[in-house]
Amino acid sequence: MTNERQYAEQFEEQRPHLQAVAYRMLGSAAEAQDAVQETWLRLTRADADSVENLGGWLTTVVGRICIDMLRARRSRNEEYVGSWLPEPVVSADDSSDPARQVELADTVGLALLVVLERLAPAERLAFVLHDMFGVSFEEIAPIVDRTPAAARQLASRARRRVQGAPEPDGDLSEQRRVVEAFLAASRAGDFEALLELLDPDVVFRLDTGRDHPLARPPVVGAEPVVREILARGAPFAPFGRIAVVNGAIGVVVGRGSVLFAVAGITVRGGRLAELDLIIDPDKLARVELG
Repeated sequence: MTNERQYAEQFEEQRPHLQAVAYRMLGSAAEAQDAVQETWLRLTRADADSVENLGGWLTTVVGRICIDMLRARRSRNEEYVGSWLPEPVVSADDSSDPARQVELADTVGLALLVVLERLAPAERLAFVLHDMFGVSFEEIAPIVDRTPAAARQLASRARRRVQGAPEPDGDLSEQRRVVEAFLAASRAGDFEALLELLDPDVVFRLDTGRDHPLARPPVVGAEPVVREILARGAPFAPFGRIAVVNGAIGVVVGRGSVLFAVAGITVRGGRLAELDLIIDPDKLARVELG
């Protein structure tokens, strides 16, 4: 077996880990795949025989690629109108499959990805690698061009911001109950029922993509969000159905094979605390309904 074949096999063993790191860094499965593919290309151009720890080397490379991609995205998004939301991972609502439940437990929630998007790239990488994958600060330091102590501070700052994010209810059956009631009230156009289901400080974000006439800043507060839902979302409510969006109960809206929207929902304390609606056609085109 040639060294090239050996490294190809070892890379394939590392691919799920690299994909997981890149998705948590970029919030996009498509961009994560691009980052992993670029990592492979760099491995083919490197002196692989001199690499003592291939897994660590690949993690370092994919981390640096993700930092560069985040910086480029931020430059592009300086004029982005409305909310940029992560690319959702959507699957069928199948609570009877134990293997599926294990997979969902390892899924990164859309709400957490929204918070991670607010971090500086180096902070995000330090937090993702250390807190989510247990990588030491000694290993993280050269990736972010810091000392281990400075890398620890990056992760600490990121952790404080992440801890301020809404903590969703962990019971999927309770999430399902709330989201089903939300769908029913939306279909009925019931203002009071919707108001009762929303947290008083609920946040509604809409990702339309670039240069869309519906783009707008986030809407905050139960009454403004209800008015937004009834004014613009009621016609689409009949086409909504329950799905699992990034490991939590959410909604997909569509007719047949045509997908109109994906809604990531954070249920906290039995009420909707965050509603993240994605209608960006580019992101919807990449959604695979598992």
